[in-house]
Amino acid sequence: MHLNYQLLIDALRVPNMFKVPDHQVAGHEARDGKLGPLVDDLGCFYKPLQDDDRGSKELAFYTKFSSMPEITSHIRRFFPTFHGVQTLAASDGSGPRPHLVLQDVVFGRVNPSVVDIKIGSRTWYPQASEDYVNRCLKKDRETTSLLLGFRISGLKIYGGDRSGFWKPEKKVVQSFTLQDVRFVLRKFVSCNLETPDSVTDPDCSFASAVYGGTGGILSQLLELKEWFEDQTMFHFNSCSVLMVYEKESVLRGETSGAEVKLIDFAHVTEGDGVIDHNFLGGLCSLIKFISDIVNDTEKCWN
Repeated sequence: MHLNYQLLIDALRVPNMFKVPDHQVAGHEARDGKLGPLVDDLGCFYKPLQDDDRGSKELAFYTKFSSMPEITSHIRRFFPTFHGVQTLAASDGSGPRPHLVLQDVVFGRVNPSVVDIKIGSRTWYPQASEDYVNRCLKKDRETTSLLLGFRISGLKIYGGDRSGFWKPEKKVVQSFTLQDVRFVLRKFVSCNLETPDSVTDPDCSFASAVYGGTGGILSQLLELKEWFEDQTMFHFNSCSVLMVYEKESVLRGETSGAEVKLIDFAHVTEGDGVIDHNFLGGLCSLIKFISDIVNDTEKCWN
């Protein structure tokens, strides 16, 4: 059942204030007159529909997925809630444009640490043009996609009041090697971040609280893996795993709020009864990296 968002706003009698997301780590940003997503103060994320078929394909996926009874609630929670489509003024000043209305995954979090990981050794889709395939192949080879089955697309790690956030520039992220990926995944759950660009060996002091445990990121990724080992409805080409948590909650002795979401569905295709080995392989590779961090941390404490 889709939410009529305008009726909700009217009912609450709250002005809907749109703004640029504070914690977006990848994709096009709505800054300097460019087209990008917006958020509001009610917990929704507005993603502009692209002019080409990518926009219509993503809308078609959300519409179909949200109405499929065979998608159980424990799997549905890994996808942003879909609230339909709303037309609003585009961030680039080009006028009214339809936007997907989605759950704002980081809504209510004060200083979230976020990492966007594009899954799959192949990021192009079978029906793509030769030019698009060649561009994707080039990027897959130049990043860790082909080597590891995934690549980091963007990240923002909170170090504390003094150090603030570490958010490497896009060019830096695109140049990450295998060693850089391992370093970032360790730094994501570390406490010793004296400065945003610190190269100190990460202490992984939050690994057990964030990656480990029954509700940790590793457990969530393993749930997704179990689903991808069976599901043949969709192939999730060029989709990302978004991982988020709050360091300050851990420091207060509370739960980390660690959460995993799948995002970006502009290139999803029908599965036609075939397992999505490309996504599954990349997911298994990511799980191995995170499992190693958890196991190494547990050895240090034992």
